[in-house]
Order: sequence, then structure tokens, then C-alpha cells
Amino acid sequence: MARRTLSLMLNTHGRPFCRGALPWAVLCLGILGIGFREFRATVSAQEWESSIRAFEREDKVHPVPPGGIVFTGSSSIAYWSSLVEDMKPLAVINRGFGGSEYTDVNHYADRIVIDYHPAAVVVYAGDNDLASPGRKSAQSVAQDVQQFVQIVHAKLPQTWIFVLSIKPSIARWNVWPEMKQANQLIHDFLRTQDHAAFIDVASPMLDQRGRLSNDLFVADGLHPSAKCYALWTSLVKPILLERFASSRSQLFSPQERPKAADAAAPAH
Repeated sequence: MARRTLSLMLNTHGRPFCRGALPWAVLCLGILGIGFREFRATVSAQEWESSIRAFEREDKVHPVPPGGIVFTGSSSIAYWSSLVEDMKPLAVINRGFGGSEYTDVNHYADRIVIDYHPAAVVVYAGDNDLASPGRKSAQSVAQDVQQFVQIVHAKLPQTWIFVLSIKPSIARWNVWPEMKQANQLIHDFLRTQDHAAFIDVASPMLDQRGRLSNDLFVADGLHPSAKCYALWTSLVKPILLERFASSRSQLFSPQERPKAADAAAPAH
């Protein structure tokens, strides 16, 4: 009797179920194929929620005036402990969170960039994105940069966006060719955009033979040393000062904000 009942169930429900399940299976596979990258990016981004909340708690204690310059991105920004001092007289805040990728920066852009209503944002990422060969491509990283620009300019069209090139490193030298390709794609895209620019911090890190000096990195061969940050400062700061030389906004620290006469004077 039990066998007959089981056979009846299979005959009456098994076939319709299989026929009905097939379209659902195809649909699910389609969703996975189209949306897996976005889904993975969202899940990955959630890892940094505690870091973003820490920034927000800090902002409640020490509110950030609008109109400054936000530096954001991965650990190469997060570990830049001398950033505020290095960029004086410009008023900057560091909103880097270590280990992040461009998809993470995009996910939190509203909270780490747009909420500050900055005059400019300097972003560095792409390093972790390409660390594992085959997981992301130069093209996908360039697309993430495009998305970042679109996110920021959709709400802050006058905010300048400065994208730092992906740096070479000793630890990730094997993926430097892919990083160079991404840099070129990002550079080409930014040339087509208003209020956006590419800053090459990578090429000056290489000697005439195209090699890296060990003293540009800390012991792990990946993160910038004080010497590397000094090099980056010499590349980034003049561009920011030239762009905003005549500004009398929050771009300059209160004690070093240019007076009207100084602001009107030509830059040298």
C-alpha cells in the first residue's frame, strides 16, 4: 500500500513539479549570472559597516564643515596617518577604510563622500580589486570608477573628483600588468568627464628600469612607507592647491584660509 501511494505521488506530482521547476531553475541561473557580481559586492561592502559607523560617531563629536576635501578608498588612504598635516593648508579628512575595493567605496559613497558636501574628493582603490588574478578584470575596475563618478556627480555635480592611479607594489608585482591596463582605462574615461581628473602616483614610484625601491613600502611590501606618502604628497598637493588657489571656502584650514587679497593674487 505504501509503495502504491508513493508511486501515485510521483506520478501525479513529480512530473508537474519537474516541469514547473525547470523555468524557475533557468530564471535563478539567469539572475545569478547577471547579478552575482552586484550581490557579491553588496555582501562584501557590509563587512565595512562598523568602520563607516565609527566615522559617523566621530562626526557627531567633531562635525566636519562642508566644502573641504575628502580622501577615501582602501588601506593606502586609511594608513596615511600624516595626511592632514601633509595637505596643509588644505582642510582634508581621511575616510579610507582598509581592505576595501571600489565596489565598497561605491556602496558607502553617500556616507563617506556625499554627506560631507565636499569641494573635492580624492579616491584610491583598485589595488585589492585586482589582487587575486582572474577575480576582477581591468575593465570591471574601470567600470566601478565610472560608477563612482556617476554616484558623486548625480548629487554633487560641482564636486571635483581626483582618482589616484593604482600603485605597483612588491607584494603584488605579478598583477601589475593588469593594474596598468586598469589605470589606462580609468585615465581615458576621466578625460571625458567634467570636474574629474586622474593623478598618476604610480609612474613616479618606478625607477628608470621600471623597478620599485623597497623603501617605498613597509615590511609587507604592499603598504606605502613614509617615503612613499611624501612622494604622493608632492604629486597630489600641488594639483589641489592649483585647482583651489582662489578659494575662500572651507578648503583651507581656518587658521590658514587665504584672505581676500591673497586669494585674488595669481598663483606662482
